[in-house]
Amino acid sequence: MASNEVRTHTALHVLKGAASKVLGVKWTAGTFVDGSHGRLAIQLNRKPLDEEISRIEAEANMKIKEDAEIEELQLDRVEAGKLWGNSIYDVFPIPAHIMNLKILHIRNWNVNACKELHTKKTGEIGSLRIVKTRYRDTKELLEISFDIFAERS
Repeated sequence: MASNEVRTHTALHVLKGAASKVLGVKWTAGTFVDGSHGRLAIQLNRKPLDEEISRIEAEANMKIKEDAEIEELQLDRVEAGKLWGNSIYDVFPIPAHIMNLKILHIRNWNVNACKELHTKKTGEIGSLRIVKTRYRDTKELLEISFDIFAERS
């Protein structure tokens, strides 16, 4: 089984896909992983409703239960841009001199340039629970803190 950090980091991508589906967000502004705890900061121009946060958690857990394949591709930056445009990037830029990108791709869910390690399938994450959210009006940022849990059979 993958380490908690790898599982939690992969959960960031699943959570971002769920937030994109529910809220239409596109840009990640920051991430944090510590063991089985993570935090995703995304750009959003309004405070989400509690029911939207609940839907994000439910969508993320459905994607985890789906046990979807996670592709990791090494692509030339220009080629990756032709396939996915600027959706592979986040607010924090990738230096221009880096021409070969590692791309994480969960089909029809999330695609990001990402140098970190990931699980092979979403089911390896276990499950996810959002434990806290914080909306920062002045920065138009939504911070979503979550924990992952290993599923017991």
